[in-house]
Amino acid sequence: MKIIEHERFNGVYWVEFEDGAQKLATVNSAPGSQVYGEKLIEIEGTEYRLWDPYRSKLAAAIVRGIKDVPIADGSKVLYLGAASGTTASHVADLVGSGGAVYCVEISSRPMRDLLLVCNRRPNMVPMLADASKPSSYCSLIGKVDVIYQDVAQPEQSGILFANARAFLRGGGHAMLALKARSIDVTKEPREIFRDEMGKLEREFEILDANVLEPYEKDHAMFLMRKGS
Repeated sequence: MKIIEHERFNGVYWVEFEDGAQKLATVNSAPGSQVYGEKLIEIEGTEYRLWDPYRSKLAAAIVRGIKDVPIADGSKVLYLGAASGTTASHVADLVGSGGAVYCVEISSRPMRDLLLVCNRRPNMVPMLADASKPSSYCSLIGKVDVIYQDVAQPEQSGILFANARAFLRGGGHAMLALKARSIDVTKEPREIFRDEMGKLEREFEILDANVLEPYEKDHAMFLMRKGS
C-alpha cells in the first residue's frame, strides 16, 4: 500500500492498494477520529481518511474529473447544507489549521452530529441557520474564498446568489451540488441542469459542470467563479 499525491489537487491523495486499486483520501486533521465510518490508514507516520464518492458529492466530482477544486490550505469556505459533516470534514482537512469552514445546517437532528465533528476540528464553525436567509448569520462570517452548497430546496440557484452577494469575495469560487429532483420531479434532470445553468450564468462564470452518476443519481456539480 502506498500514498500518491493527486495529480491536480493539493491536499487530495490516492491510496493505492496491493491489488492496484486506488481510493481517494485526505490527511486526517483530527487523528484517530472517524466521521462516517470511513477507513483510517497510517502511511509513513501520517494518518489518512478514505474519501468515499458514494457518500460525498465533492469526492464524486473529483472522481468524475472536475477541472478544479478551489479549496486549498488556508481557504475560508462557507458550506451551505453541511448536514452531519461528512463532506465538510474533508473540506476541513483541505483548508488546514489556517483556514475555516463555516457550516450552515437548518435541521437540528444532523446538527447534533455536526457539533461532535466540529468539536474535534477547531477550523469548523457550526451554525444552525436557514441558508436561504443569509442575513441571519451575516454577523458571524466575513468574506470567504469559496461557497460550497449542497441544499435540497427548489430555489437552489437563488440561495447561492444571495449568499454569494453577501459573502463571496471578488474572484472567489462557488461549487453547487445541484439536485434535479428537488427542483422539479416532472422534468428530465438534464433539462433542469440546462435551465439552472442559464440562471447561474447571469452571476457567475461557469468553469465546469459534471453529472455525478453513478455515485449520485440526478445530481450535477457546477464549478463557478464570481467576477472581480
